[in-house]
Amino acid sequence: MKLFSSVNDVSNIYQLVAEARAQKQTPFADEVLGKHKTLGLIFLNPSLRTRLSTQKAALNLGMQVMVMNLDKEGWALETQDGVIMNGTTVEHIREAAGVMGEYCDIIGFRSFSGLVNRDEDYSEDIFKKFVKYCGVPVISLESATRHPLQSLADLITIEELKKTARPKVVLTWAPHVKPLPQAVANSFAEWMNKIDYDFVITHPEGYDLAPEFVGKATVIYNQNKALAGADFVYVKNWSSYQNYGKILTAGEGWMMTNKKLNLTNNAGVMHCLPVRRGLELSDEILDGPNSLVLNQANNRVWAVQAVLKMCLTQILSEGEGLSEMSI
Repeated sequence: MKLFSSVNDVSNIYQLVAEARAQKQTPFADEVLGKHKTLGLIFLNPSLRTRLSTQKAALNLGMQVMVMNLDKEGWALETQDGVIMNGTTVEHIREAAGVMGEYCDIIGFRSFSGLVNRDEDYSEDIFKKFVKYCGVPVISLESATRHPLQSLADLITIEELKKTARPKVVLTWAPHVKPLPQAVANSFAEWMNKIDYDFVITHPEGYDLAPEFVGKATVIYNQNKALAGADFVYVKNWSSYQNYGKILTAGEGWMMTNKKLNLTNNAGVMHCLPVRRGLELSDEILDGPNSLVLNQANNRVWAVQAVLKMCLTQILSEGEGLSEMSI
């Protein structure tokens, strides 16, 4: 695997989930794979779970890890070609990404959407250019439109805990004080659409996701109706896609509570974190037996460890091929 940016980069989802669960059982079984290999983690935005889980997974695989918060520690990047850099940008992404590729065997890269220009965000310009110019395998640590490692961890969590072969999974919008990207919701929907689940998305009108991410999901604007009989409920805020980046409603009545939980099939409640208590999710749920947020966070390690193993296996395989050619 040379690129992990979406579910579309995965040839066999079930095999990847199985590999992650195997890594969870024997975390150090493949630590020889990463010996003398370096993982670079490049962040243009804040991180807690993504940074720590990816570092831990890399260490479990025997890798060395370098971390750079490029928004604070690096030079201001220019991403456009053909410009005269006589403004505030100091280094072009061509050289910056190329240099990082010289130092690292695999790179994890994170950048958020600006929520100003939809076409620009959904083009994934900065992520694609980084992939193009670094010259080594790249793992998305979240981009403007997707968060694949989170979605893989979410799928692992559901597969571990489901009590029926085809559970009902509901993605529900939640209130927030500021506009948030659609990345987590997009990605979760994209992965759920690849699995044989009963998948429902519920949100106030005006918050429909891009059609390519909604896919075959059932969309219901009445949250109570959507929650009926749910086995898993994924709570997440996102800003409007149609009125891009806008908050259209205060979301009164949309916070997930125990009263709403009673409408479900004793559902496990999920959230990617960080979560605003008392706004997105009630304390009673987060502190109660139905909360799966720590399960998800734990599975972030095994999700990225499975992806890193696939990348390392390919690197080593290509290296062996080169050695054979030189003999």
